[in-house]
Amino acid sequence: MGSYNVNAVVGLQWGDEGKGRVVDYLAKDADIVIRYQGGDNAGHTVINDKGKFGLHIIPSGVFNPETMNIVSAGTAVNFDRMHEELEGIKNASGLVIDNLFIDERAHIIMPYHMALDGAEESKRSDKAKIGTTKRGIGPCYTDKAARIGIRAADILDEETLRARLSAILPKKNRDLEYYGLKTVELEDLMALAAKWRAEFGDKIIDTVPVVRDAVESGKKILLEGQLGIMRDNDWGIYPYTTSSNPTAAGGCNGAGIPPRAITKVVGVAKAYSTSVGGGPYMTELFDETGDKLREIGGEFGVTTGRPRRCGWFDAVAADYACYMNGVTDVALTKLDVLDTFETIKVCVGYMINGEYYTNLPETRLQDVAKPIYEEYEGWMEDTTKCRTWESLPEKAKKYILALEEKMNTHITYISVGPERDQLIVR
Repeated sequence: MGSYNVNAVVGLQWGDEGKGRVVDYLAKDADIVIRYQGGDNAGHTVINDKGKFGLHIIPSGVFNPETMNIVSAGTAVNFDRMHEELEGIKNASGLVIDNLFIDERAHIIMPYHMALDGAEESKRSDKAKIGTTKRGIGPCYTDKAARIGIRAADILDEETLRARLSAILPKKNRDLEYYGLKTVELEDLMALAAKWRAEFGDKIIDTVPVVRDAVESGKKILLEGQLGIMRDNDWGIYPYTTSSNPTAAGGCNGAGIPPRAITKVVGVAKAYSTSVGGGPYMTELFDETGDKLREIGGEFGVTTGRPRRCGWFDAVAADYACYMNGVTDVALTKLDVLDTFETIKVCVGYMINGEYYTNLPETRLQDVAKPIYEEYEGWMEDTTKCRTWESLPEKAKKYILALEEKMNTHITYISVGPERDQLIVR
């Protein structure tokens, strides 16, 4: 067994941390990029010499023809969306992507998942809304846990698929009828699966032998998830979470890699914070400062276009995230968004029912938590042209070092803009 070379990129906040640009940077020389969980309900924006791309289910390594890209067992795949995304890349860049593979164990999002997702969310009260993107991800994972899911391997075998769907459809149609929705026909689903099989059949493979060989021979593997730990189904703000585990541990599970093979965990955090969807978010700003962060940061969802909730950096949540993921290196994104703020705040604790907390509590207590802030002087200088640590303003360095101390880890990458070269490596 040689030395391992597996890097995981994880989100340290509520999602939307700018993981796409970090994965894009690290994927340049990766042998394999594996998307290990989630579906097309979150987007990564990648900007390179071919243009600007919003990727939703396709791994960020597809632009490097030398890299093998895997959508792994932990994911929920919508083949129609995958088709659209591939066509979009082809039309914009002229690239025909042939380095993309899907593990045969990945779960498939079916039309009934999407129909039920929207119906269930619309029935919830405003307070109880999870903030689902209505893409069918949650219902697909629900079926996975209930062991009635359809996997990629199933669509390769008509007989198995017909038998599985015949058993599942009576219940699904009852659910659809309950919400007053159109029921689905077995033959329509069989025809849809035939279309997917024709387009993706030869890309659906058992990835274990390939990945194992790469792990054991020390090839460079990059694991990318979506969202962040605060949306983790176990350790996040349940029930306002995704249905999978966007942590480094989830990466092992979803990609089929032993935990000890991970050599580097890059945690991505914005220099402030944002959240999309429901649930508590302690540093949220409802004032002009929040509006200014949203405006300068362009904080609108890649998938939905909906405005993100904006706030100051939460060092308590970030410290928790670094511990939980075993983070070795932090990538701090969007530092430049703070260039025109005279005062910058960092949350270092919470007041909850008259008690001071320096650890992140469970969702119920987060709901009533009031942030305690430390203030830093803004640098009031343009950082977008900075390419080295030395060239950053002194007050910006002071802010970064303060965050580093509070997260108890090393800030290795600092992003000062969306372009590939706007990344300082420390």
